Amino acid sequence: MNRTGQTPDRRRVVDYAAAATEQMMHYCATHPGSPSAVRCPQLFFRGELWIAVLGPSVEEGIVGIGPTVAAALRAFDAQYLIRLPPPNEEIIAPTTPQRSLTVHLSQPPDV
Repeated sequence: MNRTGQTPDRRRVVDYAAAATEQMMHYCATHPGSPSAVRCPQLFFRGELWIAVLGPSVEEGIVGIGPTVAAALRAFDAQYLIRLPPPNEEIIAPTTPQRSLTVHLSQPPDV
């Protein structure tokens, strides 16, 4: 502990957090339509890995893990696209037409 009451490593932790935030902003700026840019997952650092999480926990959410911030965000994007369809995805009709029926009225219906 130094004279200000802080441990010397605290500054390094803040530097890592600022660097991670900057790397995430850069990734999102270069991939503006990506799930990471749209959904802004939380970033964690555990051991030697970066973890990007969207949801209440790693067990229940969508997770991307990698050795760098960008790698974790790429992994998150891939998992997001596997688990959730893009928000503007259209519903596509079946490629083979289903049986269609034609109705012919012998007289107009009563109104």
